[in-house]
Amino acid sequence: MPDRRSADDHDHATCIEDALAEAETICAERGARLTELRRRVLELVWTSHEPVGAYDILSRLGGDGRRAAPPTVYRALEFLLEQGLVHRIESLNAFIGCASPKAPHSGQFLLCTACGTATEIADAGIQAALVKAAGLAGFRPGHVTIEVKGLCRRCAGGAAAEPHAHAH
Repeated sequence: MPDRRSADDHDHATCIEDALAEAETICAERGARLTELRRRVLELVWTSHEPVGAYDILSRLGGDGRRAAPPTVYRALEFLLEQGLVHRIESLNAFIGCASPKAPHSGQFLLCTACGTATEIADAGIQAALVKAAGLAGFRPGHVTIEVKGLCRRCAGGAAAEPHAHAH
């Protein structure tokens, strides 16, 4: 599945516009109300390719001259989560825009520990392997988010890191 955030040479303004237009379409199709505040919170989440925390969003809203309390921002984020428009990066207690919000899916994220970027991937094989392994253990997974920390292509020196064939 293509990811608007994975290319270093993309037009980020268009990336944000596309995400907002897609969110409006999805909400209209579902009869969900994308209020001005919810739309602005989504826009702030998409402002960079780094996960953003609720209090960062709150301070940016304050910079816009909007008065918003933490519960208001959390309610907006909860709505965006419910609609599949954002993902929560659990280990960072932060949020990132969903690259493919039309189809429900589990989040799989590559988190760069050097520059802070996050890239969403959607590998059906990873999901299938996880569900199979869980089933063999007698476990039925609910919400699944996989977070892999390491170095992105840029921070790793321009080449994708090759996995090592030997165990350490």
